[in-house]
Amino acid sequence: MNAEAAVLRADLQSEMEAIGAAAKAAAAGLAVATTAAKNAALEAAAAALRAESDTIREANARDMAAGRDKGLTPALLDRLELTPERVEAMAKGLEDIARLPDPVGRTLAAWERPNGLKIARVAVPLGVVGVIYESRPNVTADAGGLCLKSGNAAILRGGSESFHSAAAILDGLQHGLAEAGLPAAAIQRVPTSDRAAVGILLRMSDYLDIVVPRGGKGLIERVQQESRVPVLAHLEGLCHTYVDGAADPDMARRIAVNAKLRRTGICGATETLLIDRGAVETHLGPILDDLIAGGCEIRGDEAVCAREPRAKQAEPADWDTEYLAPILSVKVVEGVGGAIEHIARHGSHHTEAIVTRDETAAARFFAEVDSAILLHNASTQYADGGEFGMGAEIGIATGKLHARGPVGLEQLTSYKYLVRGSGQTRP
Repeated sequence: MNAEAAVLRADLQSEMEAIGAAAKAAAAGLAVATTAAKNAALEAAAAALRAESDTIREANARDMAAGRDKGLTPALLDRLELTPERVEAMAKGLEDIARLPDPVGRTLAAWERPNGLKIARVAVPLGVVGVIYESRPNVTADAGGLCLKSGNAAILRGGSESFHSAAAILDGLQHGLAEAGLPAAAIQRVPTSDRAAVGILLRMSDYLDIVVPRGGKGLIERVQQESRVPVLAHLEGLCHTYVDGAADPDMARRIAVNAKLRRTGICGATETLLIDRGAVETHLGPILDDLIAGGCEIRGDEAVCAREPRAKQAEPADWDTEYLAPILSVKVVEGVGGAIEHIARHGSHHTEAIVTRDETAAARFFAEVDSAILLHNASTQYADGGEFGMGAEIGIATGKLHARGPVGLEQLTSYKYLVRGSGQTRP
């Protein structure tokens, strides 16, 4: 590293530490902020996003133009784009969070000991949450709003693709904080696209309490390898839909098409369709017809390609690929047991669905598949905190510690024990 680079790195280190110190100070105040103040900030932020919709979309247009120049895929451009409807959805999402119960201060459990000690387990904020995400600028509003309502300060680091969009959205969030008399440092953004800032953020254990990465496998692996702060990971969405031999044919068609094609660029999109061998004659053809008519490329195993000449032969890597595009891997399996075995070998523990009228098969699928979200007779595209009634979510946690599935308000809290006595001393 030359002298000039060393100076720049030292300046970035100082800037990041200043952000961390400000977040830590803001978190202390936010932890005891009233529900009314937090809700007022969210409402004011929603109003600001609506008022500045044109400005936000102008910033987004700059990001979209740069993304096209970089050769981003259609799926990534879809994730990046902010239409008027999506800006409105961000504003409404903040209002939805305001209407949710405050998770801070909840009594999770309470009991009394024989010696008269009264013990309660009470929900508290995590502290300072670092959120690292890629191209979806709406995560700025979702993550900022959720952290605010749960009493946490947030340091957000969006991808370089959404740099200008995220800055415009952050302006709205900080306007809401100011209107409610809360510190603007409660929600901050890493003000550079320099990748070195991520490395610094991951080592800021004096300031950060948890890091939530949301993105592709490369991002998650880097965060897990480099972080000195606990990680709540949102891994890739290698989601499966299994059509059982006892599935209603029309339902299977509707669910398969929706699960893949409603929005191909989201983490809940199905990437592999598994078909029970007993359903090949009755279900496979109509499902593939609908998918191909919808513009989906099919990559099938030998059994699928033998029945569908428009399908391409799947390569081994296809069973482990999150396409985020109108491409679907399709495989014939031996019943629910074959589906469970395939998912165990190739899944990312995110979201899987079974379509069947056989309650016994559905119960086995639910019991034996080890993923954060399982659905019976419903599209994997429902893998979303808002659809679960949880308001917005930062991501879908695919690990098993602290939180699993949609990471919403409750998942952004920890707890402490409050013990009340009347003079007891331990013998």
